This record gives sequence, structure tokens and C-alpha cells, in this order.
Amino acid sequence: SRPRHRRDEEAPQPVTAPLVIIDTNVIVSGLLTSDRGAPTTRILDQTMTGEIRPLVSLDLLAEYRSVLLRPAIRSRHGLDENEIDTILTAIAESAVVCEPINPPSAPPDRGDLHLWSRLAAQPAAILVTSDQALVDDSPDWATVVTPRAFVESR
Repeated sequence: SRPRHRRDEEAPQPVTAPLVIIDTNVIVSGLLTSDRGAPTTRILDQTMTGEIRPLVSLDLLAEYRSVLLRPAIRSRHGLDENEIDTILTAIAESAVVCEPINPPSAPPDRGDLHLWSRLAAQPAAILVTSDQALVDDSPDWATVVTPRAFVESR
């Protein structure tokens, strides 16, 4: 007969960080808010520490950089180009690179096609966005949530 193991002797099960597509608005908000407990800040922090695995493409990383370097946004977060690059490098270090594919349906706003395309390429991923229209009109083949809903679900 096999020996019995007490519960505390069992090997711990590995926890896999969720695969998340983070909309640019979440990254920007995470940098702009002074509330360290805000969902967008927590998501940005967890992404930089590897607790969340961002699903990115080179185009999405370039979009993050471009938006964060816009003068109006830059004046609000106060970071210089090197500091922005340091943040993006930290995000990229834990990222899964995935090139988009044609999604089975179109997003509510054509400008968000790149997000739907990443979801189509990785159906197990979660899109986290502050764009309520994307959440409200999310396709049945994907998971689209707000930053608050994402943080509360973990």
C-alpha cells in the first residue's frame, strides 16, 4: 500500500501568472494616479514584477511608449524618456510576445482592432481595459474586463 501524506507535506502547486493584454489606457492611468492602491497601479506594478504576464507585440509596446511620451501625458507623469524605457523594459521582461491574427468579429471601435487581434491569437488571455465600450460589447469568444474587475477577481 502507498504511504499517506499529510496535506502540509504535499508539494505546492505552481501558480501560473495570468496572461493579460493590457490596454494602453490602463498603463497610462497606472502611471498617472497617485493612489498606490488603484487597480491600474496594482496592475502596472504586478506586470513589472512578473505577477502578471502581459501579452504584447512590438507594435503594442511601441504604442505604450508613444502615448507615454506625448507632451500632455508626459507633463502629468513627469518621467523622462529613460524612465519610460525602464518601465517598458520591465514590462517586456515578463511579457509573452504574440503577433495578432484576424479576429472572428470586429471590435466596437475600429481603432481597437489590434486588441481584438491579440485576443484572437491567445483566446485564454484576458483583455484589461478602462474602455467601457469594449467591456460592454466584448465578444463571446473572449474575456474583457475593467481593471477593478480584474483586481477583484484575483
